[in-house]
Amino acid sequence: MILWSWSCAVPVKQTAALTGLSAVTIRKWFDTFREHLPKETNILERIVQLDEAYFKNMTLIMAKQKGTRNLAYDVIMGASVQRHHAGYFLFRKIKPHSKLWTDGAAIYKGIDKWWPIKHSRDIHKKFQFEHTSEIEGAFGNYRTFVRRMYHRHWSINLEKYVREFCFRFSSPELFKKPQILLNKIIKVWDNLLLMPK
Repeated sequence: MILWSWSCAVPVKQTAALTGLSAVTIRKWFDTFREHLPKETNILERIVQLDEAYFKNMTLIMAKQKGTRNLAYDVIMGASVQRHHAGYFLFRKIKPHSKLWTDGAAIYKGIDKWWPIKHSRDIHKKFQFEHTSEIEGAFGNYRTFVRRMYHRHWSINLEKYVREFCFRFSSPELFKKPQILLNKIIKVWDNLLLMPK
């Protein structure tokens, strides 16, 4: 029942009421299920929208490949993201020769000199949102997901909640039935065990 609740995104308090278990127990089980999700390894390409969000003592950089459900992210310690953080994100998560769309933040200025991309910016102060609307929507969906499912957001949980959100967003078909999700998790772990050491 707990696995079914988690796969269907039933909130913690609702799952506790349904199962008769404590919210602490439900959170521990949800954490266990989340830990077994495959790691995000997306390399985004073609047109990519990139943005950042600030939380207490942590920063989230997240990108979305336009017109797809593909997301990539980094969680950075500290409430200030620097240009080298954005550069490091590009090197690992954005395919060369893609189009990169960002807001007008200073960390992205001249970023196309760091990595072979074509960079365009929306200046939000001028009410330009055309090129960043999908990633802005993904951030909104993330905040709604956390508030609805977990009821509150602590910075210490940022990476694990983002990881779960991105996996749910990118692969919604895996959450239709607990059996589908379990089969995926078991395949990933089987492949890891079979890899030569």
